[in-house]
Amino acid sequence: MTAQKIKPAHVELGYAITLTGNWKTHPLISENMLIETAEQLNIIQNLDVEFIYFSASRSQKQPALIQLVSDESATFNLMASEAEIQLQHEKQQRREQAQAERRHIQRSEKAFNQSLLQIKNLMQLINSRPLQAISDAGILIEEIADTLLQKQATVLHLIVNGNKDQEKLYYHSLNVAMLSMMLAKSMQLTAEQIKIVGIGALFHDIGKLKIPTWILRKPTALSSPEQNLLKMHTKFGIDLVSLVDNFPLMAWPIIEQHHEFVDGSGYPKGLKLEDINPLARIVTIVNIFDGLCNPPLLSQARTPHHAFAYMFKNMSSKLAQRELSTMIKMMGVYPPGTIVKLSDDRVAIVMSVNTDNLLCPYVMAYDDDIPRLDAPIISLENDNLSIMQVLKIQSIPSHIATYLNPRATNHYYIQTKD
Repeated sequence: MTAQKIKPAHVELGYAITLTGNWKTHPLISENMLIETAEQLNIIQNLDVEFIYFSASRSQKQPALIQLVSDESATFNLMASEAEIQLQHEKQQRREQAQAERRHIQRSEKAFNQSLLQIKNLMQLINSRPLQAISDAGILIEEIADTLLQKQATVLHLIVNGNKDQEKLYYHSLNVAMLSMMLAKSMQLTAEQIKIVGIGALFHDIGKLKIPTWILRKPTALSSPEQNLLKMHTKFGIDLVSLVDNFPLMAWPIIEQHHEFVDGSGYPKGLKLEDINPLARIVTIVNIFDGLCNPPLLSQARTPHHAFAYMFKNMSSKLAQRELSTMIKMMGVYPPGTIVKLSDDRVAIVMSVNTDNLLCPYVMAYDDDIPRLDAPIISLENDNLSIMQVLKIQSIPSHIATYLNPRATNHYYIQTKD
């Protein structure tokens, strides 16, 4: 609905308005604003202007009857009332869609936690009951593959979790397995290859079970001997899976080569592009991405958008370009976990992306009047909003950062679109 002229004295809290005339005539920052405080309301009502523009579609409160500058006929009042009813209907639809999206995310969180528990259990079984551990892992990977390979569009959800230090291996393993399988599908691999990628990614760091815990959790830089010991986890991983008869041989190179770089600067063998297993190249990309988003020191965490920017700018010579470009395209311009500024000036965090429409993700916007756990999930497409800018974590005020929680460890889970 188009904006209507109203007198400044008729403005109320919750109205979205546009000022006219020279911005220097008033102390407000923006000419387009939502009236949220008594101070703003007082300034607007005392402006020396004949009229301002009122936008019903952007307002949080609707007047019982729009009072125009000129005394329009009752016909217009009827039209305004009908428009208000339509607007309220549209708002109710958006609320229902937001509630449905929140339920979808909650289902993803529940499924994620169930999968995480499965991984924790099978990792603990790998030494005592290895055959059972690999069998359980195969079932989990099969379930994820079944979701991925369905014809419906898939939705990638952000799972925000404050994981414990001692469980980081489990979170990392699930994250890398999930995204690696998505990347394998995006690269048009077969169903069998996608499952092999999943098994290999799930166990890519299994050798770290043989690394002293204090090295894995050390908050400062590792010494050269410590680094050398940590690099042995690829060998330890192969040693472990070689003892398990039912571990697929095609997944071995993923465990051994997920730290190899295409320029030969990786380890353990310094392989170059043509010698690195194609499935291992996929897991390498995802492993680095997750490491940038969820590093040991939380203060060094990057948003997914900035992690990709870093990989593209600083690691292009080390990473397989086809795999990297495919993953960036797969995750979208605004991957879940990205902090953005919306077209209505609100700051938000991307919560989920639909593979059918990557430019219009669902976001959770900062609102100091609503508790974080009750914050609405907004569909940019349905709410006619757009993303104006990607923000760095450091650039947003601390109270907004606390609300959006962008530095919490970010994990992902997929579900088919309802």
